[in-house]
Formats: sequence, structure tokens, C-alpha cells
Amino acid sequence: AAAAAAARPPSDTIVNSSSSSTPTGTDAAANTFTPQTAAPISRPPRSRRAIDERAQERAVPASRFGRAFQFANLGAGLAAGAVAEVGRRTFGLGSNADADAPRGSYMTPANTERLVATLCRVRGAALKLGQMVSIQDSDFLPPQLAEIFERVRESADFMPEAQLTAQLSAQLGDDWRDKFDEFDMRPFAAASIGQVHRAVLPDGVEVAVKVQYPGVADSIDSDINNLMMVLRMTGAVPKGLYIERVLDSARQELAMECDYVREAACGVRYRQLTADMQGVSCPKVYTELSGPQVLTAEMVSGVTLEHVEPMDQATRNRVAGRVLTLTLRELFEWRLMQTDPNWGNFLYDVDTDTLNLLDFGATMEYSREFIDGYIEIIHSATVIDREECLRASIALGFLSGRENSVMNDAHVSAVMALGRPFRCDGPFDFGQRDVIAEVRRLIPVMLKHREKAPPHESYSLHRKLAGAYLLCTRYKAQVDCAGAFRRLYDAYPATSSASQLPQY
Repeated sequence: AAAAAAARPPSDTIVNSSSSSTPTGTDAAANTFTPQTAAPISRPPRSRRAIDERAQERAVPASRFGRAFQFANLGAGLAAGAVAEVGRRTFGLGSNADADAPRGSYMTPANTERLVATLCRVRGAALKLGQMVSIQDSDFLPPQLAEIFERVRESADFMPEAQLTAQLSAQLGDDWRDKFDEFDMRPFAAASIGQVHRAVLPDGVEVAVKVQYPGVADSIDSDINNLMMVLRMTGAVPKGLYIERVLDSARQELAMECDYVREAACGVRYRQLTADMQGVSCPKVYTELSGPQVLTAEMVSGVTLEHVEPMDQATRNRVAGRVLTLTLRELFEWRLMQTDPNWGNFLYDVDTDTLNLLDFGATMEYSREFIDGYIEIIHSATVIDREECLRASIALGFLSGRENSVMNDAHVSAVMALGRPFRCDGPFDFGQRDVIAEVRRLIPVMLKHREKAPPHESYSLHRKLAGAYLLCTRYKAQVDCAGAFRRLYDAYPATSSASQLPQY
């Protein structure tokens, strides 16, 4: 969602006439919600976020059949578009691309629009998978696929009021209106799995209410399978990425993200864990106003991280340092990591110099055995011990031990590059050394010579770590990475403990 916008128009807000201190002219005994016509409750001003102006009110296909039909219709539309494109090329009408290239035939501007429109319409697992991929460095993806996923990350439609009301009634009871003094029926954010509404509790506290789209949790497997069928048709699936392992990891993560009871527990746990972190805060979760598909939490203020980029260097250094320190503590102290690095999951409050953490659906728990091995891999990079790095990587399952010397050298070199910030004396200047670019140059070699898929834990972990590195690089931040890692390594494993969350 955009970071700052005007407050919702009065017609978007409904007020509980039985609990509001300002009468609206309706029958209070009826306990109904009516359009707001009086002055709102007095409360401190807060920055407002607003849904993308391109978002539309559109019913979410709730049944598996309805969702499958959307993908079938998309496949037929892509095929027809490809045939039309080949015809245009045959007669020299507009395209200079190679007419024999299947990807070029399928990924026309019209077909790109079809794919984006369908993903935004069905939302759910297919859209979430696109968002997960788009967060990564786009240089790893074919340009057409990167464009599609970037566009779906930027926008999503939202439920009509009837569907929203049905979800709230199913999750919070038919008397859900009695539990809020105000409720904005138009969301201020809409994403892949749900949308978020501003509301006010009877005591005047402003909250954010996340409501899951109907049918999403039950359609994870079919959505992912349908999306991959369409992408394979276009020829846009990158080769050598062990795509089935990627999809298995995505299924696991999506099942967790659809469980709002689990997310509420993660939010409560993170609020406890970050209590000692200066300049970092997590909103209070209202478990009594949450359920499997609705989550209510304290509304927090701030701007998303892309709006920090134009700020002064000292501010960028502080924010980047907090994100990187948080990432290291998640991994090597808590063994509990919110793995979605989407910049919209962080709000920086300029007035209080506070980084607010949001959205804990993608929180992963890591075993002690995995972290025991992983911390030694990172430590080997801090002391430039290539032999120990290779040994630890084989022991943890990143390598099989049967790889040729080319693959072994590329893997170890990539680890050494990632460890560069952690062996620097004093703050590491991400503006002077592009660590991600160093690793990127090794990717083709590793894809060609890899003997096995990496451990399943690495998919979520490396997505978060790459997101933190990319943030620091974009900010040209100077961060004392070595000091932060050294403190955790010296204390390990005494500080390491997990939370025993539900597993999927």
C-alpha cells in the first residue's frame, strides 16, 4: 500500500450507532452501522495509507472450480493471443521478434495484460507466488516474467462489500459490528491473500483488520499447479532452479500464511522478542478480535521503506542497520524469522525514529541442527576458510559431495562474497561494494553444475537475507555487520531458542 494518502471519504466509513459518542440520527437500539455524517471520534492524527488507485472492487472466485475456470480461460486467451501474434509476424505486421521463439510468441503485450489481470482477479496462492518471486533481484528472471510479477506485486483488487461482510460474520460472529465503533468498508491495502481495513474500537483505539479472501486457503495446491501450467506454456520458467522444490516450499509457506491464528501467535511472540530493541516495535495483536481468517492489530504509523531511500544518509544507515541486525537475531538468536522482505512489511515512523514491523504470516522456525551448521558456514566466510566452508556446506546439504571443482569453487566463492560485510573492520559500506552483484555473476555456473537442490530451509532464509542486502545496497548504507555477527557468534548457542509454533 502507498505510505501516505488522504483519509477515507466519509461514505467509506460506517459508525456503530450504539457505541459512538456522536449520534448519527439512526435508531441506537437497532445497533446498526450507518454512513458517518457526524464528526469523527477525537484522536491523535495518524498518517494514512491508501490502496493503489488502480485496484477495483471485484468478487474473489471462492470455489476451486471457479478459480480453475479463470486459469483455463487465461490459457485459452494466451493461446489465441500467440496465434494472432504469429500471424502478425508472418505478414510483417508490427513485431520484429523472432517468430519461431515460443516465449516471444506468447509473451506479447496483450498476453501480459491477460496474465496480470487474471492473477489480480483470482489472488491467493498464484498471486502470492508471483509476489514472492518479484521481490528477488529481477536479473535472475526473464524480463517478461519479471515485468508480470512486478506488476502483480504492485496491485491487487479487493472484495465487494457483500463478500467482506460474509467473511467478517463467519469469523467474528454475526454481531461483529458491535465490536467496532468505526469500520472503513473500503480497504487501505489489498494483497494476495487478504485485504486490510481501518477500524476503531469502542475505547477509541485505532486498529487494522486483515480479512482473508474466501477460498484462498483451500485452493493453494490447485492455484500453484494452474499457475505453473500457464507459465510453462509461455516458456517463461527458468531452467535449472529445481522448480518442484521451489513450489513445495511455496506451498508450505502459503499454508502458514493462510492461518491467521498462527500469524497472531507470531505477532505476539515478535512483540515480546523485540521489546529490548531500541527503535524497533511490533503492533499489539487483539487475539479476541482475530480468527482463522481475520486478524486485528494496533494501527501503526510510518512510511514504507522505499520512502526512506531519499532521506539523509544517517537515517538510511540507522534503518538499514536495524533491518540487518533484526535479520541476524532472527536467525542466530531466536531461530524464528519473518521471511517476507517486502518493503511494505516495514513502516518507518520519522517522528519517533521507530521501525514498525508488520505482517508475520511468513514467519518460519528453524531447527537447532540447521542453525548450528549455518552459523559455521557464515563464520567460515568471516575468516576466509574455504575448506571449512566446503565441509560445512556438504554437511548441511547445500552440496552432495559429488560436485566437480567448478561447482565447489563457485559455491564457496558465493559464500565468501556474502560473508564480506561480516569480516570488515568497522562499518561496511554497501554503496562501495555490490555483494549481490558478485553472487549474481556466479549463478549461471551453479545452475549448470549443481547436483542437488539446496535444503528447503534455504528458500525462505535466503529470500529474507537477500532482501536485507538489497535494502542496504539501495540505501548505500554503512553498517557494522561484523560487530553484530561477532556478538551473536560468541554468545551462540546460549541465546538460541525457538517458539514451537504450528508446523506445516
